[in-house]
Amino acid sequence: MIASVKGIFEAHLAVRDVALSTGFYRDRVGLELAHLSADQAAFFWVGGRGHTMLGLWAAGVGSHHVTSHIAFATALREVIAAPAALERSGIMPLDFEGRRTVQPVVLAWMPAAAVYFRDPDDHLLEFIAMLDDEARPERGVVAWSDWQTLKGCDG
Repeated sequence: MIASVKGIFEAHLAVRDVALSTGFYRDRVGLELAHLSADQAAFFWVGGRGHTMLGLWAAGVGSHHVTSHIAFATALREVIAAPAALERSGIMPLDFEGRRTVQPVVLAWMPAAAVYFRDPDDHLLEFIAMLDDEARPERGVVAWSDWQTLKGCDG
C-alpha cells in the first residue's frame, strides 16, 4: 500500500460552457467558488474551504459528449427537502431511474437516502445522506415513503 486513502479530495468534470456551469454550481447548487481561470476552468470548495474540491474544465469542441456522476454528501433533512428545493430552482429532481420525483429514494443496501438531478452538461448529480437504519439489500431501491413504511413494519 502506497498510502491510506481516506476519501476523495477532488473531482473534475468537462463542461461545454464554463461560465454557465459556474453559475449553476455556485448559484443553484450552492458551492463556494474557489478560483475562476479565464473561463477555461472553475474550482469550487465542497463542504467548506480545504475539504473537497470540484473542478470544471472547458471541454473540447466536437460531437462526442461524455457525462459523469458526482454525489454530494449532505444532511438527511436536506436530502428530504431537496426535491422541492430543486423544483423551486428550476431543476428537475430525479429518482434512481431518472424519472421526475417529489421524494428521495433509499438505496436499501447502504442504506442511504438520495435525490438526483442534472447540470447544464447533463452530468448526473446526487445529494446523498447515509441512514442509521439497518441495511436491507433485498429491497433494492425504494421510495422514501416506502422505506418509512418498511421501518414501521419492523417495530
